[in-house]
Amino acid sequence: MAGARAAIRYAKAVLNVALNQNAAVVVNNDMKLITNTIAESKDLGEMLQSPVVPSSVKKSVLLEVFSSSNAITVNLVDLLIQNNRINIFGNVASKFIELYDESQGIKHATVTTAIPLTAELEQKVLAKAVELSGQNVDLENIIDESIIGGFILRVGDLQYNASVAHQLNNLKREFTLN
Repeated sequence: MAGARAAIRYAKAVLNVALNQNAAVVVNNDMKLITNTIAESKDLGEMLQSPVVPSSVKKSVLLEVFSSSNAITVNLVDLLIQNNRINIFGNVASKFIELYDESQGIKHATVTTAIPLTAELEQKVLAKAVELSGQNVDLENIIDESIIGGFILRVGDLQYNASVAHQLNNLKREFTLN
């Protein structure tokens, strides 16, 4: 990923400024909005990556789209424009979210299921994730019908695979070995 190390450095700097000014929660919300907007808008992402679009146009578009942003976020846009690094704006935002969550003791977990989780089942999976990580967990449900049934829980580097597809593959491997 181009600019990943630079994105981490910018994100750390912005987090430090936000924490010092007691604005980390507000800036984190800005970064979530930025990450989601760039992910959902192909045109915005392409504009940020385009070497043809002048930096002044990129800046005015970003300030218009994210007009309700905190001053720290606006300063980040200015800094990235000055340093010709506005193309990594989305990466900086996502790294900021990761660093902020880490500073708050929150781990990100994903649970992959064949169908959406019910509220009751989501609470059980969340409890299991908290048990595995020993920290607060932010849970995301990903739908993947190819796992047939069951679930795959990922918390950091840990993975707990209780999917039907995984169990079928294990049986298949067992029968082919014997």
